[in-house]
Amino acid sequence: MHEVAQALRSLPAVEQLAARLEAPHALAVAAAREAIQARRDELRSGSAGETDLLARAREALAAAQRPSLGGVVNATGVVLHTNLGRAPLGETARRAIARVAGGYCNLELDLADGRRGSRQTHVEPLLAELTGAEAALAVNNCAAAVLLAAAALAGDGRSLLVSRGQLVEIGGSFRIPEVVAQSGARLVEVGTTNRTRPSDYESAIDQDTAAILRVHQSNFRTVGFAEEVEIEALCELGPAVIDDIGSGVLAAGVAALRDEPPVRRSVLAGAALVCFSGDKLLGGPQAGLLVGRADAVERARSHPLARAVRIDKLSLAALEATVRLYRDPAAALREVPVLRMLVASDDELSARAESMRARLADAGIDARVMRAPARVGGGALPLLELEGPVCAVDPGALSADELTRRMRAGDPPVIARVRDGWLLLDPRTVDDAGAEAAVGSVVAATR
Repeated sequence: MHEVAQALRSLPAVEQLAARLEAPHALAVAAAREAIQARRDELRSGSAGETDLLARAREALAAAQRPSLGGVVNATGVVLHTNLGRAPLGETARRAIARVAGGYCNLELDLADGRRGSRQTHVEPLLAELTGAEAALAVNNCAAAVLLAAAALAGDGRSLLVSRGQLVEIGGSFRIPEVVAQSGARLVEVGTTNRTRPSDYESAIDQDTAAILRVHQSNFRTVGFAEEVEIEALCELGPAVIDDIGSGVLAAGVAALRDEPPVRRSVLAGAALVCFSGDKLLGGPQAGLLVGRADAVERARSHPLARAVRIDKLSLAALEATVRLYRDPAAALREVPVLRMLVASDDELSARAESMRARLADAGIDARVMRAPARVGGGALPLLELEGPVCAVDPGALSADELTRRMRAGDPPVIARVRDGWLLLDPRTVDDAGAEAAVGSVVAATR
């Protein structure tokens, strides 16, 4: 006990240690305080051994100066990994962000007449062209789009009809009943959890009915004894229809997307407002898009809530650049990373997996190419498995959990998945540079 007390007394003062750090005073003091406190805790817990307080303070200082938000290598095989930021942006979108981020831009200025314009003019014509809609509006995410649509069409306390099978919860505890309540509409449930028919809606429609809300079951599926009303039949019932199709599909000819509702179908069916994401399967930045009839879009545009959920200039720049690519379907498949991952051929993936295996073998690490399913992720296509090759790594003397921990602590952090004791590096979600980084991370972590 005496030795512990003596060791505690011998610790330097915070200011004394901070003076030895080459950093602004406040940062140096914080790092010194953290290092000294950690040593106090060790001594009080009976930890023996020497420690270099200055080195520890420098480590704390370096950690404090590193940005918290940074890039990672996604080797998990989950294309739209929510925890990893979902859709990576293509080169065209990244250049668009840089173009407007470095200075002023014509966000709300009409360059033709010098008067104030609308930020929506940068994407509305494109969205209308690609979806067949009369008008369009971009907001900051799809949840905001659904909230705004409900508020605009039924926020005066009138009823909004929703099938019981569509009262869903998606990521982040986003629940449809709560969204409807916040919009000011009155929720009216129709049908049952597994079967809803046109007659269920018809019996609920009255003079107080403002709209029908259809919600896509993005992150799960009801199978078996199930029935739902297609969008065309809903639009024939009379009230305005808000169609929340979740991820949304603009791309054509992508087999993996065949079970997702296409935007154009809902527009052509006559939905007043169609809501979908700008990221996820569209492959752009986080954004929520509303397309549909001009009168309905105008009601959403002029609603007070529209100001609170408006899209920012950087997201708008990336969205415009991404949506422009869809004018040329071949260019979209080539340049939108999400689409490129979804259509990647088995030969391309096998070559990348084999390259990783060979490089690991050269470093003396046991690895092999095997088959394993990748996922779309991001609450889209929950039943779809993208079968393909992966590079499977034997962790050796390490546990798989310890290996993944070390890889996450690397620079850049590499995120992989574990199956049956093997570390899997999935070539679908890494490009060649990412594959090289993943291999380097494994080698460094096993040394």
